[in-house]
Amino acid sequence: MPVLAGLLLAGLSSGMAWAAVDARDHDAFWLWSGVATQPVLDQAKTLYVLQGQISAPRQDRQTAVLIAQGMSVRRLPQAQVWIVYRAHTLRWPEPVYKQVLGQVQRWRDAGTAVAGVQIDFDARTRYLHDYVAFLKDLRQRLKPELKLSVTGLMDWSSNGDSQAIGELKGVVDEVVVQTYQGRHSIPDYAAYLPRISRLGLPFRIGLVQGGEWQPPGYLRDSPWFRGYVVFLLNQK
Repeated sequence: MPVLAGLLLAGLSSGMAWAAVDARDHDAFWLWSGVATQPVLDQAKTLYVLQGQISAPRQDRQTAVLIAQGMSVRRLPQAQVWIVYRAHTLRWPEPVYKQVLGQVQRWRDAGTAVAGVQIDFDARTRYLHDYVAFLKDLRQRLKPELKLSVTGLMDWSSNGDSQAIGELKGVVDEVVVQTYQGRHSIPDYAAYLPRISRLGLPFRIGLVQGGEWQPPGYLRDSPWFRGYVVFLLNQK
């Protein structure tokens, strides 16, 4: 079944009123490599700016490298800017840590209000313990004034090891839970959302521009909910 058809059927069967995500309704955005500037960025208060990906073709700790991506270092006017790294491996050699921390400092030196670093890594629930160990190490390497953000998969709330998730408290400052894959919202996202607050961590909801979304009222009542981040796409 095509993705769009699945989304429509899921919406009809649940009685939810779907609506396309309009970036103009938000003020926090992911700005990925290859995505053209949009007028909506003029209203942005928070940006998550991709700066590279860490890859290891042979999964060898000594060969993992930082591949630079995204815009060049400059002064951005937003009140809060997160420097984002897409990780395909957690086996970072020391040169990669040095590059990442040096790049973050260059953004700060340019006058950008850097809130911290975000790691975008698809940590499957069975590997959460390894991810927690990686994040604890990274947290110690960051300057105390910098925060640590991670993207999270929706099934963390239902299938994740509660002990591993509990260890994230005091290590990460926020989890941005992704409700989309590629250019489309995940059809059954609504089934996971009621359990997101059980993580006991400050969280945002990640949406994709133009994707399907129905905001549940209970999100506003969660003491952990911090708002939305929209993944911007090139517009046709």
